[in-house]
This record gives sequence, C-alpha cells and structure tokens, in this order.
Amino acid sequence: MLKDLFKKSQYATVKNISRDSEDKPNIPSGLWAKCDKCGSIIYKEDLISNYYVCTSCKNHLRIKASTRIELFFDKGSFRAYGEEIKTSNPLKFKGYEEKVVKGKKSTDSSEAVVTGIAKVNGIEVATAVMDSFFMMGSMGSVVGERITSIVEYATENRLPLIIFTTSGGARMQEGIISLMQMAKVSAAIAKHDDAGLLYITVLTDPTTGGVTASFAMEGDIIISEPNALVGFAGRRVIEDTIKEVLPDDFQKAEFLLKKGFIDTIIDRRNLRKEIYNILSIHEVKNYG
Repeated sequence: MLKDLFKKSQYATVKNISRDSEDKPNIPSGLWAKCDKCGSIIYKEDLISNYYVCTSCKNHLRIKASTRIELFFDKGSFRAYGEEIKTSNPLKFKGYEEKVVKGKKSTDSSEAVVTGIAKVNGIEVATAVMDSFFMMGSMGSVVGERITSIVEYATENRLPLIIFTTSGGARMQEGIISLMQMAKVSAAIAKHDDAGLLYITVLTDPTTGGVTASFAMEGDIIISEPNALVGFAGRRVIEDTIKEVLPDDFQKAEFLLKKGFIDTIIDRRNLRKEIYNILSIHEVKNYG
C-alpha cells in the first residue's frame, strides 16, 4: 500500500550513559595558559621557557615581580632591600587595608614594588621591580620610599640602577601623599645622576600616570618591551580634551620610539643580554 511507503522507520533510542569518574580524562590544572591578545592556548612549560612571550603572536604577557626577577637576574643573586618598609593607611581610607591584603594574596610581593641588589652576568646592580598584580602597580608612599631607598643605596655604593616599571598611576587611597612620591624619587635619581652613575629604565605593560611622569622617563637609557602601553592620561581623556581622534598605536612603545620618547624596544627574551652589553660598555665593573 502507498501508506507503507511513507511509514516512519523505527530507531533505537540511546539513553545518556553516565561515565564513571575513572573513565573521564584527568587533566591537571595549571598546565595551560591563554594569550590575552591572540587567544592561543599555550602549554605552560613552553610559555615559561619562552620568558612568558606568546609562542604564536609574540605578545609579552604580564608577569609578577618575582617571576621577572627569576628570569632576568643571575640565579640566586637577588637580595631584597627595604622589605621592612610596610604599608599603612595614612588617610584612614575605608577598605584600604583589605585591598592591600588582597594584593598580597594575588602575588608574591608584599607591595607594588620589590627592591634589592642583584647581578647581571656577575655585574652587581641595584634594582626596583614593580608588580602590576599588586593593586595594579599603583604608587603609594611605600612604593616611593622603597624606590627612594634603593636609589640612595645605589648612589652610596656606586652601583648602576635598573628599574622595571609597570603601574596604573598614583594610589588614590593615599591622596597627595602618593603624588609626593614623584618628586621624592626624582630627587634621589638626580643625586644618583650627579654622582655619574648609570640609570636604566625598562618600561613594561602598562606604565601610566605619575610613574610615567616621573622616574620611568628619567633614565639615561629608556628601554621598553614590545607593544607596551606607556602614557600619562588615558586615551579617552585626551581625545575628549583635544577633540581629536588619536592614532591606533597612540601610547604604544612603537609610537613612542618614533617620536623619540624612548631609546629602544627590546624583546624580553633578549633583554638580559642587551642590558649586560650596556653595563659592560659603561664599565660599571670599575665603579667601586
């Protein structure tokens, strides 16, 4: 019959079958990382061996101060200086202590900068390494005091100075006290310069606000990592003020290099070698 030609076939129904947990793939956490620029999923060990530079697009991922110290300086050479300088709440800003505690939990640093003495291929240097994972690297009184102290130590002991910058700007919870750090650090760096000593700044993503307006741009040699955001006010603030649309690469390291604001851009994987060459050229081994 014709009706038999259009009869629906009978199919077996497959029910959901629960799999035992032992049959499920066991993938340990922390083995993979995602590039925040191209979205590539990278094996964590490959990322570490590549200095936290994306293996696909060469994006320089943001890293903690402790990681940068481990990657850049001679193994085991770093000696902390200024850790006894602790954060307080001078303006009794509500919730500030909680934010500081949260910052400590999100990174290995006790504040937004780690300062100390270290070596680059045997050459001793004084250093300050800022940490964007601690309250976005904001500059408060402790950040200013720690950097000032290490700069003064460098001057007294005739050491070259290397500062790695990353910051969202002044720390609003400390008001004018935070802004005072710009002048204090700059005054210490001026004395270091008067002593004829070398100061190298390495700008990393992002370096903005009061840090940019002071010690970040005062180096004898100013280096930046590729594609780092470097500026003072935000892009939208500037556009609203001047009533103009800014170039797409505005405030990027490559734009600043074209305009003469920085001296060079160096890939993180080559940074140690290049800075060692700079230190050698300036004969810092003979500073003592």
